[in-house]
Amino acid sequence: MQRRDFLKSGATAAAVMVSGVRFVSAAEYKGALMPGSLDAVRLTGEHFSIPAGELTDFDKAIYGRVLVPTSDGYDTARHIRNPAIDKHPAVIVQVRGVTDIQLAVNFAREHKMLTAVRCGGHSFSGQSVCDGGMMIDMATMPGVRIDPQNKRAWVTGGSLLGLLDRESMAHNLVTTMGTVSHTGVGGLVTGGGLGRLSRRFGMAIDNLVSVDMITADGSFVHADATENPDLFWGVRGGGGNFGVVSMFEFQLHPMQRQVMSGIMTFPPEQSLDIFKMFADYSVHAPPKLDLSMSYSPRGATVTIFYSGDPRDLDRLLEPVRKAGKATVDRINAMDYVAVQNGGDVKETSTDPRMLMGQYMKARFLNGISPELIKGLQDGVAKHQLSVTLSTGCGMHGNVKPTDTAFPHRYATHNMLCGTSWKENEDGAAPMKNVREFWAEIEPLLGDVGFYVNDAPAGEVLNNANYRENYPRLVQIKNKYDPGNLFRLNANIIPTAKA
Repeated sequence: MQRRDFLKSGATAAAVMVSGVRFVSAAEYKGALMPGSLDAVRLTGEHFSIPAGELTDFDKAIYGRVLVPTSDGYDTARHIRNPAIDKHPAVIVQVRGVTDIQLAVNFAREHKMLTAVRCGGHSFSGQSVCDGGMMIDMATMPGVRIDPQNKRAWVTGGSLLGLLDRESMAHNLVTTMGTVSHTGVGGLVTGGGLGRLSRRFGMAIDNLVSVDMITADGSFVHADATENPDLFWGVRGGGGNFGVVSMFEFQLHPMQRQVMSGIMTFPPEQSLDIFKMFADYSVHAPPKLDLSMSYSPRGATVTIFYSGDPRDLDRLLEPVRKAGKATVDRINAMDYVAVQNGGDVKETSTDPRMLMGQYMKARFLNGISPELIKGLQDGVAKHQLSVTLSTGCGMHGNVKPTDTAFPHRYATHNMLCGTSWKENEDGAAPMKNVREFWAEIEPLLGDVGFYVNDAPAGEVLNNANYRENYPRLVQIKNKYDPGNLFRLNANIIPTAKA
């Protein structure tokens, strides 16, 4: 089972929707009456009023849409994919280009408004939306351009990873992305970017060649290995702390469309042997073979993804099959894009959110010890929940922790435990159950840190998670965002005065 597969993901909306945002012509909304004034929230939490004249001028300057709570489409646009998060921005700016981003950033900075940046809306902790501030909605500017000869992809900051997979695979080229197709490229990549191909080609940030960004002062900045290298280093794992990425450039790699993908399930009495096998073989298997594992009271499931020669797969799966007698052994040839879309659950509703409220805890692991295996078996049985472990090592483990802002290069695995509940139900009890399980198992996890893209609210504020890279990140934050405009993330606290 791939990461997040245990949580049902929402579907893309109808054809007129992109991540829940309806594309409309300017004539449909320009000139609409703005409120007499608008109550908003500053970075400090202080409430203030934005005069109607300023809102009207701002609306006229923006090529996209400016939505306020009375606007048509506001309620759809404010939702992210976890309905457990229910926040109401004062202003939503649905940008259509770089100039729109600059105008939005300048307006937010000048008014010292609380500011969130949204693309796919997959933030479990709700950092892509805010109460009373500005949401810069990137989803209205998707786009991918492929240069097959030079094996490059240029991807706008409003794109979903499924679009990149589709366009690059049309040329039998690929780069590492996540495992749910409607995830926003911006949040995924700036947080690191783990996926089915990271053991083979490295993390997403290891394939990042350059970025174009709008920084907190409204400047357009290009960053790569030679131009603004400090910013380029920081954006590879430092999250959205330094600005809004309007364009990503990626290195692409040749790969055939057909891959092998499937599952093997084992009964509970065989789970100990499956755990032992997975702890070792998932780390030492060839880079083209990616294994993940889920464990629940019903037993263990090993998910297989293989991008090499299918004739070799049976031989490579011998350690898995020898570890137990599978009740299900179903591995098929599949189109890579179909595999990447496989975690998407189609809805009949046009609501772009997931239909289930969600809560999750996550932690990187440096090895799976016998003590941890025993603790997981006991905890899962006691709390009647499930855990998922994906492989964290591979090619990206050969990169030094200080080569990019992402410090967790030594991690062998990523462990997740989540719960979900129907939208009209109270999530307090399921969340409490996960927290109690986590408190019991946490002493066995070690001080390894967590993947910021998986972190729930509260943990994202723990900047110690950046480990040895934090002092350098503070210097970059001081340079590009001394006022901490971009704070709704795994926040790096500036020490310089704005």
